[in-house]
Amino acid sequence: MTRIGIIIGSTRPGRNGDRVARWVRDLAAEHAGDSADFEVVDLKDYALPLLDEAVPARAAAGTRPHTRRWAERIGSYDAFVVVTPEYNTAPPASLTNAIDYLYEEWGGKPVGYVGYGVFGAVMAVQKLRAQAGVLRMADIGPQVALSLYEDFVDFADFRPRRPRVAEVHGMVDELLAWARALAPLRAVSAVTA
Repeated sequence: MTRIGIIIGSTRPGRNGDRVARWVRDLAAEHAGDSADFEVVDLKDYALPLLDEAVPARAAAGTRPHTRRWAERIGSYDAFVVVTPEYNTAPPASLTNAIDYLYEEWGGKPVGYVGYGVFGAVMAVQKLRAQAGVLRMADIGPQVALSLYEDFVDFADFRPRRPRVAEVHGMVDELLAWARALAPLRAVSAVTA
């Protein structure tokens, strides 16, 4: 079964990401049926400090317990959906920091994006797309761009518009197709690691 991690990119108190991630998980699971398993991965549960590994992840696996725990979780997935807000045109520092902890665990896996913000976190996602390429991830299709003005009431009460359901379904279909297509690459990477 294909395993998809839905990463909540914000750790900010009062964030919207947890509600958005659960909504994505529920829609995705219903749409995909038994063909995939969707799990929410909350960065809050990992309490990663600012990157504290002496050697960059591309050169060697991390040695600290929090890094190994994070690597084990991320390494267990075949694909990802990143749920991110946009802070000053960028993804949150918590998300960038968590990504920077790892290298091999991201490679050969597709990633889709659900952004939320004034303009749907389009600029933040663009920066994440550039990072995904460096990490050897397959950056898929258009993002689901949730507007704080149209998909939330008073910027906090999440009420996505009806067309968003089809957008999530389309992203899930593409994500699963890419995850299956890249399975041989992940298998080769696992053998050589």
